[in-house]
Amino acid sequence: MKLSVIVPCYNEEGTLEKCIGRVLEIQDESLGLEIIIVDDCSTDRSLAVARDLESQWPQVRVLRQQKNQGKGAAVATGFNDATGDFVAVQDADLEYDPQDLKRMMVPLIEDKADVVFGSRFLSMDAHRVLYFWHSLGNYFLTALSNMFTDLNMTDMESGYKVFRREIIHSIEIEEKRFGFEPEIVAKVAHMRPRIFEIGISYYGRTYEEGKKIGFRDGLRALYCILKYNAPRAPWFLQFMVFCLAGGIAALVDLSLFLLFMGSGLGPVFSSFLAFAPAAMLIYLLGINLVFSHKVRWTARAEVIIYAIAACSAFIVNLMITGAFLVYGLSPGWAKLAGFALVLVPFFPVLRSFIFPEPASGPWRPQEQSSSSWE
Repeated sequence: MKLSVIVPCYNEEGTLEKCIGRVLEIQDESLGLEIIIVDDCSTDRSLAVARDLESQWPQVRVLRQQKNQGKGAAVATGFNDATGDFVAVQDADLEYDPQDLKRMMVPLIEDKADVVFGSRFLSMDAHRVLYFWHSLGNYFLTALSNMFTDLNMTDMESGYKVFRREIIHSIEIEEKRFGFEPEIVAKVAHMRPRIFEIGISYYGRTYEEGKKIGFRDGLRALYCILKYNAPRAPWFLQFMVFCLAGGIAALVDLSLFLLFMGSGLGPVFSSFLAFAPAAMLIYLLGINLVFSHKVRWTARAEVIIYAIAACSAFIVNLMITGAFLVYGLSPGWAKLAGFALVLVPFFPVLRSFIFPEPASGPWRPQEQSSSSWE
């Protein structure tokens, strides 16, 4: 058996050599190693340390990114070059213990699993006590991810993952930074392979010690959970996300309507000028958060068909708004009610006809191309 260990590295000159030493310790007569260090254009001596390790150990290879792109991009580069039976990710900062990789590989070797995730919350091993709000955010993101993937994971953001090589080679990684974690969980979940989770030890770092993930990455993780899960989520979850997008569009529609009405334009012209950007916003939010883009139609055909549907919705919206105005409702409330009553039936039109759900099915070993699940 050969395990490819991908080590993304950015400014880790103080820990990289020790990290690789620990990874090398798990090699034995039954397990060969391929260690791929991917330097993400470090500004310290990380690359020099990596090159020195490469010259000392035949198991070590070094790849260098042409520019700094983030952990996700570095991991994707390493995945593409991996040749082992199994592929794992090992951060260079010593937060994870490589000895746990051997335990994580057991379900894979015994052909019980196709993917094994490490969990910092299942283990009885040593854990460094650190940030409460980080932990709370992790619980929230894991719970939200589980809602969409229908998995019962305990640690979606864990940096320890081991895959069968054909699994990870069949996935196109799009996220450049820490959004890689929710993206890979989502894409693996929709392939429906056999997934296991095993408790691991965790020696977290403080920001003073070099921890890099921050609040912006948490927001990106939230976006990635929606982006990579919603197109294949059950209709009620899609509807919830669509209502969120529709609520934003409704506020835009209402604000512009009141602005144009206040400037002296009539209700019909004001409705049109307000509805058009709101409909465009629903389209943009829809293809980024809720639906899959270009599944049934080309991009141009999709826009044309959506425009026809939006024009029909505008006519209905105009009629409903006018009716509410006749019955004495204020222009603002009439416009808001008209938009809401159009938004709800607009969802099944979008989901069924314009943005149909992509085909999905269980992963099988012979399905090794990216088109097997996409």
